[in-house]
Order: sequence, then C-alpha cells, then structure tokens
Amino acid sequence: MSTTAMTKPRTPLRPARILLHLFLAGAALAWLAPLLWAVYAALRPYSETSEKGYVSWPDTLNFDNFTNAFTQSDMSHYFVNTMIIAVPAVLLTLFLSSMVAFYVSRFDFRLNLALLLVFTAGNLLPQQVIITPLYRLYLLIDLPGITMSGKLYDSALGLVLIHVAFQSGFCAFVLSNYMRTLPHELTEAALVDGASVWRQYWQIVLPLCRPAMAALATLLSIWIYNDFFWALVLISTGENMPVTSALNNLSGAYFTDPNLVAAGALLTAIPTLIVYFVLQRQFVSGLTLGANKG
Repeated sequence: MSTTAMTKPRTPLRPARILLHLFLAGAALAWLAPLLWAVYAALRPYSETSEKGYVSWPDTLNFDNFTNAFTQSDMSHYFVNTMIIAVPAVLLTLFLSSMVAFYVSRFDFRLNLALLLVFTAGNLLPQQVIITPLYRLYLLIDLPGITMSGKLYDSALGLVLIHVAFQSGFCAFVLSNYMRTLPHELTEAALVDGASVWRQYWQIVLPLCRPAMAALATLLSIWIYNDFFWALVLISTGENMPVTSALNNLSGAYFTDPNLVAAGALLTAIPTLIVYFVLQRQFVSGLTLGANKG
C-alpha cells in the first residue's frame, strides 16, 4: 500500500471554524493588551514618555523602574506581611471547609442541605454591606498580648479570620459536591473495619480530594493575595499592610510616576503567577476530574 493511500485526507477549513479562531485570537490579544502595555510602560523612563508620549517608539528600555519600585515601596516587607496573612488563611479555609463538606456529603440528616446553604449564603453578602458593623466589632474585641495592636482591629489575625469566614462557604460547596462523587463503599468498608469518623475523613476521603483542594488552594491564594478592600478598612498601621497596599507608597502627594506604578503592579503580580504555574496541573485536573465522574 502506498504512502499516499495511507494518509488521511485533510478536512477543509470551514468559514465558521476560521471565524472562531479569529475571535479567540482577538479575545486573547484584547486580554493581554493591558498587560503588555504595562510591561512596555514599565520598561521606559518617565522622562522619555513625558516628552514623546506613551504611543511612541522607545529610545531606552531598562529595568530601573522595577528596581526603584521594589526599593522605594519596601516591597519585601509587604511581601512578608502578605504571606503572614495568606498562608494561614488558605490552610484554615481548606481545613475547615473540608470538614463541613465531609459532614454534609457523607452523613444523611434532615438539615443537611440547609446547613450547606447557610455556609454558601455567606458569599452572597456584599462586603460593603457588613463593613460598618464588622469594623465596630473589630474595635470592641480586645486581644492583649496576642496582637501588636492589642485589638482584633489593625492585626493580621483579623484579616485571616475575615478571609476564612468569607471563603469557607464557596470551598465547602465545591468540596461537598466533589466528595459526593466518591463511592460511599470506601467509608462503609472503613467503618466495618472499625475506623472512626476522623480517620475516615483524614486518611480516606481527604487524600482523594487532593485535585479539588489544589484547585481551591490556587483560587484562594490569588483571591486573598489580591485583596485590597479588607486590608484598607481593617488595617490602619502602614507597616501592617499587605503588598497590594504597598503601591500607595509609590504615589506622591503632588506627583505620581505612572511608569513606576506599572512596574510595582507587575512585581506584585509575580507571586500569583508562581502559585498558578506550580499548581497548574492539579488546578486543571481539579476542575475537570469531578465533571468526568457520574
């Protein structure tokens, strides 16, 4: 048999498929355009853009704005503040929400669905609605010797708690749906062998939820890291602010260098990209694995 006979004929490109690819390419370009423009502006000195304008051919491209943004804003200090907030918040949210998800998905009782709805309903409340009573509550709670401020207000602990409270409902909802796809025979066999409820949760169900947990960890890390609202309202001391608030240090009272701010914004985005690329495979598998089970 000849090689020509073995090759499959190519399917002709239909106009609809060409239009689809053109639309996807245009959407990707429109999505990347602001990021590419920020990179382009950050690589140019402000003196050049103020003279020629931002829509002009560059004479100088360097990393001076990135170096100045990192040093002038004391970004390393604020990165540490963000890690102190984000890491415990992500771990606590996943731990507590997985326990709630395990309970509502593996045990049948009358208020099963109602309990899950209560946790999920918390995500429906806009942050701006509860900020006034929450602000007053934080001022009233004294924590002498636990926080540097002596109160829940103006402390990393306060931000960790509010992130856990707001994100647990969504995580419990996702994990409960994922755990329902796991065969009940696994926990029933463990129960026959004398395994306690904690052992069923910790050694049997939770390891099987690693793809979903990795996907949620990626989302939580990005959401909590990028938070600006809670830190702006519940933190008053500049040294306790997370990295998203460090960009304010790049703005002067009478003058702001947009190129410098663009460089600082790009620097703050690097950790979220690292988290996504490290957990990319688990993130994708966590999004698709539950859909393939029926």
